[in-house]
Amino acid sequence: MLSPALREEIARRHGTPAVVIDLDRVARNIARLQAACDAAGLANRPHIKTHKSPVLARMQIEAGARGVTCQKIGEAEVMARAGIDDILISYNLIGPHAIGRLGRLLRESAARITVAADNPVTVAGLPEAARAGGRSLDVVVECDTGRKRAGVETPGEVVALARDIAGRPGLAFAGLLLYPPAGAAEGAQAFLDAARAGLAEHGLHPRIVSTGGTPNLPELGRVRGATEHRAGTVIFNDRMMMAAGVATLDDCALAVLSRVVSRAGPERGILDAGSKTLTSDSGGGLDGFGLLPDHPGARVGAFAEEHGFLDLAACAERPSVGMLVEVVPNHVCVVVNMVDELVSVRGGDIVGTLPVEARGMIA
Repeated sequence: MLSPALREEIARRHGTPAVVIDLDRVARNIARLQAACDAAGLANRPHIKTHKSPVLARMQIEAGARGVTCQKIGEAEVMARAGIDDILISYNLIGPHAIGRLGRLLRESAARITVAADNPVTVAGLPEAARAGGRSLDVVVECDTGRKRAGVETPGEVVALARDIAGRPGLAFAGLLLYPPAGAAEGAQAFLDAARAGLAEHGLHPRIVSTGGTPNLPELGRVRGATEHRAGTVIFNDRMMMAAGVATLDDCALAVLSRVVSRAGPERGILDAGSKTLTSDSGGGLDGFGLLPDHPGARVGAFAEEHGFLDLAACAERPSVGMLVEVVPNHVCVVVNMVDELVSVRGGDIVGTLPVEARGMIA
């Protein structure tokens, strides 16, 4: 929580709404993730889709992370330009635009680049990137172990795709990428064991077995044979992570500072943070679109683009017009991607702003 004086100073310097990060909490969250990975015997490969900042990525690496995970080629380009030298792109890269950029990244950067694939179309395009880049490209097979998002669904498909990768010029089969649903370590283990056995029959052995997700942090080490973990949201945390039981309010390092700009009715109000700031992501069924820690009965019940609709019916102390309030968002990753900079505080003081350098890198 920001002090009233600090809220006023942030609003005076930067206006509202302002997305604010507490660097003390950020450092604590980075250390907590690293310690958890160390204790589980896993390399830490944090996902930068949450913070999109080379500065914060370097903080994670300095704390012990092996490298970083990026979701799109644009994020990887930003990280490589900043000197991050070990990058996993955990997404199917398809089409001449993506393949051309991957080739340039391989050619112009010294970073170790690994990409993911879950289908033959993706694999068929990757040799052109390796050729253009003038070096071999590591590829991991993405596996679906219950999330039903992306990934091959059977161990047999893992073996077929790994053989396809290993047989193509310029490509090297590097391993497997998993993102099990929370609480599904047992199913992921059965899938992994079957896949590894099938791969071994063809002389293929995964060097990387990458698991992922902040909600899976309590289960670190339960998937035997995993070598690394990808967690993103943990650096800031949000309402979804609180609901998942992996973070408390004290672990939330990012909040949106917003001003109450209208109280047209006794049980309602308007914030100057709408869907363009807080996002309309329901967070998997959370009540409302943000948490006001100092007004726990208040609900951000609806949005217009620049209006956050406050439902104050259950609020004992209702904020008045002009009051500054903090809002912990449902889904912090989306919030970060909608602003150019993060106002940074440490020890109760403003220390500057942090550019969101990979903002908008959705391709």
